[in-house]
Amino acid sequence: MRKGFYRYAKYYAVILSLGMIIGLSGCGSSGSSEDDYDIEFEEEEEDEDEDYADEDIDEEWDESEDVDYMDMDVPTKDTITVSETKESSADGEHAITADGETLEFTDIKVTKSGDADGDEADFYGENAAVFATNGATLNLTHLILESNGTHANGVFSYGEGTTVNVSDSVIETSGNCSGGLMTTGGGTMNATNLNIHTTGNSSAAIRSDRGGGTVTVEGGSYVTDGTGSPVIYSTADITVSDATLESTASEGVVVEGKNSVTLDCVELTADHSKLNSDKSENYNAVMIYQSMSGDADQGTATFTMSDSTLTNKKGDIFFVNNTQAVITLQNDEIINGDTDGLFLRAAAAGWGQEGSNGGNVTLKAGDQQIDGDILVDEVSTLNMYLTSESIFNGAINSDGQAGDVYVEITGESKWTLSADSYITSLTCSADSIDLNGHKLYVNGTEYKEGSESSGEAVEAKVSEGGEMQAPPDGNGPGNGEKPEGEPPAKPDGDTSGPGNGEKPEGEPPAKPDGDTSGPGNGEKPEGEPPEKPEGESSADSD
Repeated sequence: MRKGFYRYAKYYAVILSLGMIIGLSGCGSSGSSEDDYDIEFEEEEEDEDEDYADEDIDEEWDESEDVDYMDMDVPTKDTITVSETKESSADGEHAITADGETLEFTDIKVTKSGDADGDEADFYGENAAVFATNGATLNLTHLILESNGTHANGVFSYGEGTTVNVSDSVIETSGNCSGGLMTTGGGTMNATNLNIHTTGNSSAAIRSDRGGGTVTVEGGSYVTDGTGSPVIYSTADITVSDATLESTASEGVVVEGKNSVTLDCVELTADHSKLNSDKSENYNAVMIYQSMSGDADQGTATFTMSDSTLTNKKGDIFFVNNTQAVITLQNDEIINGDTDGLFLRAAAAGWGQEGSNGGNVTLKAGDQQIDGDILVDEVSTLNMYLTSESIFNGAINSDGQAGDVYVEITGESKWTLSADSYITSLTCSADSIDLNGHKLYVNGTEYKEGSESSGEAVEAKVSEGGEMQAPPDGNGPGNGEKPEGEPPAKPDGDTSGPGNGEKPEGEPPAKPDGDTSGPGNGEKPEGEPPEKPEGESSADSD
């Protein structure tokens, strides 16, 4: 999108200068001296003689780094010529399996029916249409994949050392708990210019589960229609660039636990029109939380978005609960079509231990416009940094003092209040704040417009665990039979939750209004990923 243009702006300027000189010499006399243009041109010629070696200004021309995926044609079934077909209709089996080997398929159609349930499918890849494991490398190009089973994920990468590369392909899943791309156990998934559409419940287009991994997506279109089916459900490190993302019934993005989502030059549209859990009554575009299921490490979650567009149709833009989160926004266009929605809600919900399950947020905005109010409840905290030329039009805790809030305004940034606001600490220059007819209270003292202030960041509150809670619709982890053998251990060795080798008493924990099929852990586990239990019935049907 924008980054390709800025990278080569100087080259365009050189060409423009050449055109101006040629045009002037051919058109005769002008009101300007040609000597002026000659001087500018000679300076540019010197730059050309140096092969644009000034690394402080220009990068080396590398066409491989300048692909604009937004301009690529998204593949459809009609644009792929199929030369081979593979299918699987048996429960638990795969149409394609790459087990510790290197395989490559192109111009192929894969169909998958048959069902599975529980952890075998969500953690270990049982019943996935295409499955790679045990350090395999699987390359897929011009793939058409159609899956209509339950727990029948599209393309699945399981285990450390396993890599799936899939490009210019179409993936459609219609069953519940059937994501488009699935990564667990520390696997790697690289996707380029895909067309993914899921219609089942709990079926994120880009999905991860216990053990997480690394997921990189460039270009393409990713659409979800089901309840509890965000476009991205992250228990891994997921990066998406130059792509179109849309959810028609769920959040756009969910990050669980100590994991991350990075969006660069994307267009994200979220219409969270249906709740999927009785643990929260909030609708939102991006949810960051910790379910305490044991699938995601406790720690700081991160959401980073730059040079992108986010359009929200219902509820709040961001909702953070029962975790610490860092949200970084740089030069994005953020539009909330719900006039009653907040920009950020940091607050307790049904996950975690009551009284210590709020959202602890660090919000960093650079050259960013923020429109909308912010709510930080009494068990939550916010440290908000407005840098460069950021603009914040809104109020913070307009109903009165609640959770601790620190606001720091630097550079040419500005905060214009939309209502009375209550914060704990403030750093700003004399012209950083426009009260706009309202009052700002800093630790109980009314701020005087036009005055400088110097404060300190507030300390995040610690989120506690709490009782395990049942999933709202039976699709969460543990809803099926317990797999044979020991379940995978939590990566940090903590045996206090699921993964200690024993099935927890009572029902398993609830999942959010996101992918309820059992998202995975936070960091990659140390050492080898969890072993598949013995008795796995999956087989390659090709």
